[in-house]
Amino acid sequence: MVTLRLLAVHAHPDDESSKGAATYAYYSSIGAEVLIVSCTGGERGSILNPALADHAMAERDLSGLRRLEMQQAQEHLGVQHRWLGFVDSGMDEDGSVPASSFAGIPLEFETEPLVNIIREFRPQVLVTYDEKGGYPHPDHIRTHEVSLAAYRAAADPEQFPSSGEAWQIDKLYYDRIFNLERIDAMYLELSVAEPDSPLLEPLSAARERLEDYPKLATSHIPVGDFLETRDAALRAHASQVSPDSSFFFWPNHLVRKAWPFEDFQLIESKVETTMPESDLFAGVERTQ
Repeated sequence: MVTLRLLAVHAHPDDESSKGAATYAYYSSIGAEVLIVSCTGGERGSILNPALADHAMAERDLSGLRRLEMQQAQEHLGVQHRWLGFVDSGMDEDGSVPASSFAGIPLEFETEPLVNIIREFRPQVLVTYDEKGGYPHPDHIRTHEVSLAAYRAAADPEQFPSSGEAWQIDKLYYDRIFNLERIDAMYLELSVAEPDSPLLEPLSAARERLEDYPKLATSHIPVGDFLETRDAALRAHASQVSPDSSFFFWPNHLVRKAWPFEDFQLIESKVETTMPESDLFAGVERTQ
């Protein structure tokens, strides 16, 4: 049997828990190896939880705290984790980034470390962001760029020959977890089950923002049994996630009725598969 391996490349610690955590926990539970790569340490992030118990540490050493948070999230998800080793670019209002930050360094210098990881880990599936980064943070956009560059370079034996034997990833996906179908389904379920819920207002606003957004997801992974695991991983990132956030935390018993999936878009595949998918490894050779 072939060991199934999934590599997910994210910009900052906490992104892995808000974008695909239940999927990663699901695949880990069935014996697949899942490796999360955080491109930066989140050093220039803000403290987004005013009730943070470790507020003093966050002000003194946010980088150190975010490493501790990532370790806790990793343990909840049952996955492997690597730091790519670059510095958070921040999100300055004028759009500038520090020259020594992840988004400020030439792309070619950031591609080789990820190629090293791909050739060592040898995943069949790579999950990352689209060309807009999911949202326009410079580190998210650069995560897309470095993921695509490494995806192609890792398969080319003439590129980075000292980084190990070339490895072709079978399938490349973009995260499409925040989508209108999911928002609509949750809004309708909640409006019937809990018509006075304060969550209806932000869901309604999200529906308006996404009403013209195209339906891009091709692959819907059933993760209803792993929603609490996802929530625990999210709450581990306490500096970044308020425990009562209506953006992140919905009633899981209603989510299981409305939309018990995490959604992805298949961008490239070297194997045959049929749409829509319910498995990121659909078509991948499982015996040898």
